[in-house]
Amino acid sequence: MNFLGNIIWLIFGGLATAIGYFLGGVAMMATIIGIPFGFQLIKVGSLCLWPFGRTFQVDKRELPGCLYTLLNIFWFFIAGLWIALLHVVFGFLLFITIIGIPWGLQHFKMAGFAIHPFGRRVDIVG
Repeated sequence: MNFLGNIIWLIFGGLATAIGYFLGGVAMMATIIGIPFGFQLIKVGSLCLWPFGRTFQVDKRELPGCLYTLLNIFWFFIAGLWIALLHVVFGFLLFITIIGIPWGLQHFKMAGFAIHPFGRRVDIVG
């Protein structure tokens, strides 16, 4: 089911959205200050590319500290809030139909990740 959900996701906008995240990440890396933020956009794009069967969790190898907290605060006001709101809107739009509920849940998952991605990693479940 995860494979079929991911294929449908890619066909109906997931690939275009992931490419947008990847291009935004590369553009952010044009400046030295934007490099950590560019990596986070690429991380969100990788989750957006293949969302079914993947989850995110706090990176246990590197426990989040004050630097991650500071970067997450900057991220929230610069990009995280707007990305999360966009995913929430698309999630609600997909919840209008019963068929769209699984894809809406994926948008809600990505909204939660987009709020504060520093100190988290994307894992494959199962």
